[in-house]
Amino acid sequence: MGLFFLLSAYFMGPSYDRKGASRFIADRLLRLGIPLLFYSFVFSPFLSYLVYYFAKGYHITYLQYLSGFDSWIDFGVMWFVAALLVFTLIYLLGRSLIKITFKKPLPMPGAGTILLFAVSLGVISFLTRILFSVGWVLKPLGFQLGHFPQYIALFIIGVLAYRNQWFDNLSQRTGKRLTWSAWWCLLFFPVFFIIQVKLNMPVAWYSGGFHWQSLLYALWEQWIGLSILTALLCRAKRSWNASSPLLGRLSRCSFAVYIFHPLAIVALTLAVRNWSVDPAIKLLLVAPLAIFCSFILAALVLLIPGVKRII
Repeated sequence: MGLFFLLSAYFMGPSYDRKGASRFIADRLLRLGIPLLFYSFVFSPFLSYLVYYFAKGYHITYLQYLSGFDSWIDFGVMWFVAALLVFTLIYLLGRSLIKITFKKPLPMPGAGTILLFAVSLGVISFLTRILFSVGWVLKPLGFQLGHFPQYIALFIIGVLAYRNQWFDNLSQRTGKRLTWSAWWCLLFFPVFFIIQVKLNMPVAWYSGGFHWQSLLYALWEQWIGLSILTALLCRAKRSWNASSPLLGRLSRCSFAVYIFHPLAIVALTLAVRNWSVDPAIKLLLVAPLAIFCSFILAALVLLIPGVKRII
């Protein structure tokens, strides 16, 4: 998710420069705030009702269900939008109060600098997870604070990347080095299982608390995360920096897919819930169908008058 915060911040800069503060915040409130309210007060209760009616077998009407519904503030998958809205407001406040200019652009960090940053971020994540372990959720916002050091840091990096044109100067040499870095990190992953078995320790020690295992995992997580992220950006710059009519249409549907994909997943899961087959086979069937149905649903939603202005 850190990559999405990075890209969101990167494209936020030119949007602010083009629209100005007033129009920028009005646009953000429209495109982020309204979907957030819709999901929490309309879509989330409907999804909960489907599970309540079909999976749990309580055959009551939707109005009867709503009369006893008490989870109105439930952002679900839209926690990202809620966090992005908070970051956007802080960004707007910062640009209004603080004028930062660079006499000359900051140079694009190399592979070594990026990995050193990953180590620092790993230490900060470890310290955060002493209090807020992975899996602990700030309700009703849905924020897992154990991951937020990365989200905040990469949002800031996204702002700096736009101001200093880092993506334009991203070298393939850096991409290759961090691709190898990601592969080496992946090969290290079985070590976590070995440590857990040999020490007979709770797996939860990797998620937080004052344990060296939590520090090790936090360092590994940020190292491989930033390695993959940078490698993907380099690959995208070299090989994916083009579009087509199909990709353009899919891209236009992406935000709607993000909002409405839970409906496709819930509906398909309910449809196959009584199918007596290995769960892995269900996954192989449902996963591609869910992706396909999510895009079809998103395309249909965008046909509703006025929706394109918001999402």
